[in-house]
Amino acid sequence: MIRVLVADDHAAIRAGLVMILGGAGDVEVVGEAGDGAAAVRQALALRPDVVLMDVRMPGVDGIEATRRLAGVCEVLVLTTFDLDEYVHGALRAGAAGFLLKSVEAPALVEAVRRVAAGDGVLAPGVTRRVMREFAATAPRSRPPGLDSLTEREVEVLRCLGEGLSNHQIGRRLHIGETTVKTHVSRVLTKLDLRSRVQAAILAQDAGLLSGGSGQP
Repeated sequence: MIRVLVADDHAAIRAGLVMILGGAGDVEVVGEAGDGAAAVRQALALRPDVVLMDVRMPGVDGIEATRRLAGVCEVLVLTTFDLDEYVHGALRAGAAGFLLKSVEAPALVEAVRRVAAGDGVLAPGVTRRVMREFAATAPRSRPPGLDSLTEREVEVLRCLGEGLSNHQIGRRLHIGETTVKTHVSRVLTKLDLRSRVQAAILAQDAGLLSGGSGQP
């Protein structure tokens, strides 16, 4: 079972999300929170696999709550507003995904599954914009820590840059998904990154994708 904590300051929205997730046979909602501070407290106590996090909440907002939960659990940000400040803030804070509340129920459940499995998820229409804008503002110098990666870790980083899931990375590199997760974790640690989405952006900026000049 995938254990999920739902954080949203609107009770009706929380109820709807709980109903949607509860209808999936492999998802269990283990807690609810009405603000960011409560979300952090409950996540630390319950240790869910995924926190479904709203952005605009009283007191501690969803982005700050996401930052505080880095390394504790995966966070999937779910918001009404497709604003760059929210997208960038969430990804910099370490969110594993960003979706709009207009997402269809089946897509939401699948996103929770993907995030729980260690994959990143971005709302359609957001991905290209995020990659383009992060690349435009990122430093052009070789990212620190890149030289510390093994050849296999560079291959994994390159796959992350292409947006591949753990399953797809495993098939391409002919390794198991558990091994993929281990490599991804090591890449994030060595590069001091909070999420695989940040790793994907770094891989693109470092020129590690097809045709790029970045080499280990």
